[in-house]
Amino acid sequence: MLMRTRALLAAPLLVLSLATAHAADSPAAKKALVQKVLQMQQPGIDGIARTLAEQPVAPMMQQVAGLLRTRVPEDKREALSKEIQGDFKKYIDATVPLLRDRAKALAPTTIGAVLEQKFSEDELKQLVTWLESPLARKYQTAFPEFQRSLTEKLVAETRPMVEPNLRELNESITRRLAAHAGAPAAAGASKP
Repeated sequence: MLMRTRALLAAPLLVLSLATAHAADSPAAKKALVQKVLQMQQPGIDGIARTLAEQPVAPMMQQVAGLLRTRVPEDKREALSKEIQGDFKKYIDATVPLLRDRAKALAPTTIGAVLEQKFSEDELKQLVTWLESPLARKYQTAFPEFQRSLTEKLVAETRPMVEPNLRELNESITRRLAAHAGAPAAAGASKP
């Protein structure tokens, strides 16, 4: 009877120790799966870095193009345009790697933390399997085309609705700056 009691008491301890051992292995396996997902998603993370670097430059480039057309003599535009494009390229070439490296360093504590919190080990395995599948690769390869197609159509269809708002914003800012500087606001002034 004493042996049977000891066996009954030992059984839950054995189950608990096995569960603890499995739980101890599980976080390491889960972390490895998260790292694999992050590695597979690195092109997207790099894309975020590139977008962040290019985003503030796009409006500057548009503004510079307008200024070149309106304020620079025609015979000097091309040379000055090439110089300024070189400045933009220098900025992009210096900024993209900086943002890309920082995004790569931050991904485990941001994206990785969310993956660990929101996905089970089994779900992460399924996600890795899907990301490695030919269909997922095909989808990821086609995604930039989806984005480009949508962006082109969206810009084309909304430009007539957005441009008046931009003009109004520009005029409002120009008036405010002129009032603050004490100069009269010019109607149809160029972008600030």
